[in-house]
Amino acid sequence: MSLIQLGWKKQQEAWENECKINGYELGRIITEYPSSYRIMTQERELLGTVSGKFRFHAHQRSDYPCVGDWISFQRYDEDKGMIHSIFPRFSQFSRKEAGTGLEEQNVASNVDFVFLVSALNQDFNLRRIERYLVLAWESGSNPVIVLNKGDLCPDVHEKVHQVEGIACGVPIHVISAMSHQGIQELSPYVSAGNTVALLGSSGVGKSTLVNALLGTDRQSTQGSREKDGKGRHTTTNRELIALPQGGAIIDTPGMREIQLGSIVSGIDDAFMDIIDLAQSCHFIDCTHRKETGCAVQQAIEEGVLSSERLHSYRKLQRELDYMDRKVDKDLQLAEKNRTKKQQKAYNHHFKRR
Repeated sequence: MSLIQLGWKKQQEAWENECKINGYELGRIITEYPSSYRIMTQERELLGTVSGKFRFHAHQRSDYPCVGDWISFQRYDEDKGMIHSIFPRFSQFSRKEAGTGLEEQNVASNVDFVFLVSALNQDFNLRRIERYLVLAWESGSNPVIVLNKGDLCPDVHEKVHQVEGIACGVPIHVISAMSHQGIQELSPYVSAGNTVALLGSSGVGKSTLVNALLGTDRQSTQGSREKDGKGRHTTTNRELIALPQGGAIIDTPGMREIQLGSIVSGIDDAFMDIIDLAQSCHFIDCTHRKETGCAVQQAIEEGVLSSERLHSYRKLQRELDYMDRKVDKDLQLAEKNRTKKQQKAYNHHFKRR
């Protein structure tokens, strides 16, 4: 397997030279397990774990390798290696872990294009697409909206029109992964040297799309529930798969809960229509509610912008503001606990003297 089939770019040749100088090998993380990683090289796959030094310098979960990372490693057995470092990520897709914690969870890295896959059935949800767009823009990758199951939708043009209203220049493609309809339109993204990640809820057809792009039934699939169109998890691990035409694709488990992290600048990119309108508001600090000369409210009255779109923007802003406040409190608490431990150690030291 050539490196270009793993998404290798010519600009990364310096990494390969660095590995040779240090006596290491170059590889890419293709699967992530609880305490180990599957590494792919030009020659073979092997299992890897991080070194003790790596673990010592890793302060949070996002410091550890994730699917898509290019890494340097040292082989200590025929099919085992020790990971020493991660090369700089040019893009990084992450989300806040489910629940009430604040830790960020890396989903994939070094991704050129993110296919935001949504099914055109009962589970079609514009607000969910908006949240995916925020995360995609924040990652540094280029979002592409893929509307699957177009052959089962009686009002495709209306659905596309609705998505165009929230996507602000993002490419939109209607396909049917099952019948391979529209798959050819995705070829420019899925090409040599590119890495594409698939994101979307369970049952939208991500695994079926992977099979269609591979030309073989590699990923297991399940149909959606007829009652509500919602699917079941078929992909349980994030996995990078090399494509026969070159490049790579990352399949991910479905994410129905999409919590945003503490700082997300991608919200401005995802809601560029509102940001642009706000530039014409009479007041700089306009809240877009009842102020005189509000360009955003005027756009809603004229039917240019939907009130649901503005409501979604406010909701995401409130969520981000809450996360920022919570992070500040947690940092203060952590600093307080650290000071207490230092004082306790100091007192214990002088009591012994």
